[in-house]
Amino acid sequence: MNVPANLKYSADHEWCRVEGDEAIIGITDFAQSELGDIVFVDVPTVGENLQAGEVFGSIEAVKTVSDAFLPVSGEILEFNEAVDTDPALVNKDAYGEGWLIRVRMSKPEEYDALLSAEEYEAQCQ
Repeated sequence: MNVPANLKYSADHEWCRVEGDEAIIGITDFAQSELGDIVFVDVPTVGENLQAGEVFGSIEAVKTVSDAFLPVSGEILEFNEAVDTDPALVNKDAYGEGWLIRVRMSKPEEYDALLSAEEYEAQCQ
């Protein structure tokens, strides 16, 4: 299982990377492997302000659909168009080209409360 040390993680298997006052968010390698082949990602919340823990979209795999939860509060600025075009990017490169959304954080302190790579790995054991 790939768990980059430079990211923070939610208990719901989302990862988060901060760039200024924005957060880049995707699902973890563990999550994409559990889901299987991803065929569709739906993010109807672009432009909305959501709280941490709220559902920002859904991820459809061949055999299941899973909600995607926001790890930090803020405004959903962008959905990754590359993933919209090719959802399999999430399977191929969950931490790179397969990112899902960009968020302008309204409570940056929530980032500090997310799990470290070590804590996330321990949770997945």
